[in-house]
Amino acid sequence: MEPGERHPQQIRQVLLFFVFLGGSLVCSEPWHYSVAEEMEIGSVIANVVKEIGLAVEDLVARGARVIFDDYKPYLQLDPQTGNLLLNEELDREALCHFTEPCILHFQVLFENPLQFFQAELWVKDINDHTPAFLDKQIILKISEATAPGTPFQMDSAQDLDVGKNGVQNYTLSPNPYFHLELQDSDDGRKFPELLLDQSLDREKEPEFRLTLTALDGGSPPRSGTTLVRVLVLDINDNAPEFERPVYEVQVPENSPVDSLVVRVSATDLDAGIYGELSYSFSHVSTDIRKTFEIHPVSGEIYLKALLDFELIQSYTINIQAIDGGSLSGKSAILVRVVDVNDNAPEIVMTSLTSPIPENSSPEMVVAVFSVRDLDAGDNGRMVCSIQDDLPFLLKPTFKNFYTLVTESPLDRESQAEYNITITVTDLGTPRLKTQHNLTVTVSDVNDNAPTFSQTAYTLRVRENNSPALHIGSVSATDRDSGANAQVTYSLLPPHDPQLPLGSLVSINADNGQLFALRSLDFEALQAFEFRVGAADRGSPALSSQALVRVLVADANDNAPFVLYPLQNGSAPCTELVPRAAEAGYLVAKVVAVDGDSGQNAWLSYQLLKATEPGLFGVWAHNGEVRTARPLSERDAVKHRLLVLVRDHGEPPLSASVTLHVLLVDGFSQPYLPLPDAAAAEARADPLTVYLVVALASVSSLFLFSVLVFVAVRLCRRRRAASGGGCLVPEGPFPGHLVDVSGAGTLSHSYQYEVCLTGGSGTTEFKFLKPALPNLPPPDHRTDESHTFLKGFEFI
Repeated sequence: MEPGERHPQQIRQVLLFFVFLGGSLVCSEPWHYSVAEEMEIGSVIANVVKEIGLAVEDLVARGARVIFDDYKPYLQLDPQTGNLLLNEELDREALCHFTEPCILHFQVLFENPLQFFQAELWVKDINDHTPAFLDKQIILKISEATAPGTPFQMDSAQDLDVGKNGVQNYTLSPNPYFHLELQDSDDGRKFPELLLDQSLDREKEPEFRLTLTALDGGSPPRSGTTLVRVLVLDINDNAPEFERPVYEVQVPENSPVDSLVVRVSATDLDAGIYGELSYSFSHVSTDIRKTFEIHPVSGEIYLKALLDFELIQSYTINIQAIDGGSLSGKSAILVRVVDVNDNAPEIVMTSLTSPIPENSSPEMVVAVFSVRDLDAGDNGRMVCSIQDDLPFLLKPTFKNFYTLVTESPLDRESQAEYNITITVTDLGTPRLKTQHNLTVTVSDVNDNAPTFSQTAYTLRVRENNSPALHIGSVSATDRDSGANAQVTYSLLPPHDPQLPLGSLVSINADNGQLFALRSLDFEALQAFEFRVGAADRGSPALSSQALVRVLVADANDNAPFVLYPLQNGSAPCTELVPRAAEAGYLVAKVVAVDGDSGQNAWLSYQLLKATEPGLFGVWAHNGEVRTARPLSERDAVKHRLLVLVRDHGEPPLSASVTLHVLLVDGFSQPYLPLPDAAAAEARADPLTVYLVVALASVSSLFLFSVLVFVAVRLCRRRRAASGGGCLVPEGPFPGHLVDVSGAGTLSHSYQYEVCLTGGSGTTEFKFLKPALPNLPPPDHRTDESHTFLKGFEFI
């Protein structure tokens, strides 16, 4: 036993293809092993490891196995030792009948990498069968006129053993008239012939009883016997003759039982009983007797059992025609069994890999299988295929072995499972096919990043929210599966380093829900944006981002704030109105703002209380305080107005402001101080007084610095005459000293003469007549632009 040479060749992954030329991975010559039939199960036949030169642990790692051509497990491979062990008791006669040598072909297959080794197991015959004659007795009818030396053919004994264990010799019981000679048949077997040694005399001895013994060549030899009865007949000098020495016929294997195979015919020139012929088989095997039968009179041969081309392809039947005088003629029939396509192809799956990763490289081996068809010719030629719309390919390897490999990259997200139908069709008529279904699943790899449902999210939250308020959610999906599709969310560092994102919002890592960590203030932060990341749990992890914009909705949480007139000054603000003012004269304008936005910042004005109702009115939309009717001498000099400023929020918030109006005959009239009652009211609240003093001080300091500059030039003459009087300005009075913008401001400018009272000990301003002479009478269309703010210009 010599193992063939191996030449390993490296390929990309698992697939190895084989050819029988140089460089092949299949053994160029098969290994030969022999075993005697009926050997005990578990007997060691050979050691594969020694034959190939591998380590024992390589057998399991490479998936070694033994495959016989008929797929029966005659041998098994011990992975611990590498021994080939007998798996079942072998019966050579059942396996090979009379075929010699009896050879079982098998392969040793290694799956990873794929590799084949051819081998042959020769089953040796042992002498376990005794020769046996089909008939218990053989009757020969021999004429007394038969010349000495005439041979008489007798049926041979049957022995299921072959070679030297088959029938090797025949012996005849001692007698003076006959002896045996052995002849060789066409199939190489021996059969006996009885030769006449001397003339017979029926009158002296009409019958002989002889014992014929068949001996095989075994050790010890076995034998079988039969009785030979020789009946001496009268003279018959013409033997039967067949029309043809050999009949050749073809019979389809699907022929039914009792169908006619052939009709043979022989003639005999004798007349009477010596010309009557009887047909029979001559030294044929048991298989022939079980399969065929011959009609003794007509010579017709019929099928006694069904034929099977796959078992026996031809039969040689020896026949004889015996006349009434026991003379015989011989012929042979060669029956050729014609194959019909009665065997569908067979598929035997050797290995299957499932699932396979979706990033598998092309030509990865998915399955290894073999096909066979027991028919012959075109009936046994096969075509193997799979569906056309699959990313797989069939490739032939060795001796009807195929591999199923990937043809192109796979994508689990497009298709996670493939139902593959392997179809094997023969080329017979009609064509037969066999299908085998495989289910190959594709395992996931992390090749898809999470995808957000939106590239940008806009969330709205009302200010003054409660902490930990759920303000919205982001959602991302991943087309992968398992851990590769488990998405976790996180906040990414903002682009603006000044944005305290970590104290504003948080995100649930599992479901993407966003929460406000603290109460938001619309007036401080109206909107902010940040990015959210979604990452899967694959290896390596993949991620994506989405933009989240949070808009803070305004709530009505700021009451209107009055800018003018200031209510906390050290001295109350007094508006001067000439008694000559007509109806609609602009007295003052209440200026207020609201820190909110939108409807929450829309302000309306309302006169709540007045010293003399009906004399003054407030415009609801701009806060202008105007006279409702012409003034008269009967009207009081001093008036106190309470104006309410209200926004349009829900619920609405409001503030109030008090205006002091002084009716004067002209603007040169000295400023009159407020009533003592007002001062007493101001002193009633010390805290209010302190706040008013502080605000007045700051305002006075600013006003004083401006007025000093103006007063130095305008009041120089007056100060010289009285120690601090006002001077008439040498040039135009500088306009626009103070600019106030926004809702509730005055729209026109007026210029007044002012001076500081000298030596009075007070810091009061004295308002003089307007610097512009001939002031036109007030008009409802123009008076809304007039206001007098202590000699300053408001815009």
